[in-house]
Amino acid sequence: MTTEQRPEEPRFNAAEVGAIAHLYRGEMYRSKIWRTRLDATTNWAVVTTGIAMSIAFSDADASPLPIVLVSFLVTVFWVLEARRYRLYDIWRTRVRVLEAAFYGPLLRGQGVPKSHWNQVLADDYTGVYFHIGYLEALGRRLRRNYAWIFAVQVVSYWGKLSIHPEPLASLEQLWARAAVGPVPGQLVLALGTVFYLGLLALGLATLRGQRAVGRPHAVKAREDSMRRLAATEMY
Repeated sequence: MTTEQRPEEPRFNAAEVGAIAHLYRGEMYRSKIWRTRLDATTNWAVVTTGIAMSIAFSDADASPLPIVLVSFLVTVFWVLEARRYRLYDIWRTRVRVLEAAFYGPLLRGQGVPKSHWNQVLADDYTGVYFHIGYLEALGRRLRRNYAWIFAVQVVSYWGKLSIHPEPLASLEQLWARAAVGPVPGQLVLALGTVFYLGLLALGLATLRGQRAVGRPHAVKAREDSMRRLAATEMY
């Protein structure tokens, strides 16, 4: 006597799959909102740097102090953005889990995989946890955006010291132009050098062992199946 094997019941019914689809849309929207918040602080840093440079270079006798002060303000924006990035990474990670563990197998015709991905995702909703450390978030935002802003500030500051009010001719002139009130120029430049070397060290130290997910990878043109598939679409 042979017994017929019953067809395996699906992991989720149609209503539950629809609920997961709405969940994905909600998480995608939330990650989009937090991405906009990241762009906002970067825009503030760019605008304030531009204003400081305009003031410093508006006249040959203008002080380079605005460029020094704006570096502190940009540092505040950078610190705030790193905090926002950690929160953004929470929603982005959830989106990547749904894309890789749910939608990926569906698109391959494999159905919903019987793994523990849904339990992991459910636990993440029960208690929200950061997936990357604060130092890694600082390093990532520094390498992606703020390193360029700080570099522009350094170049503009040294350019201001070198050409205004006249071309630099001696170290004594450099110390005098870099001085901020009673603070001697040597100390100002030394502190600035330590600050930017610290930024460089942080960017390099957090380059290894990154835990953030969802980063795009470079692909050779001949291996880019998505590009070839998109090129066949009729318009």
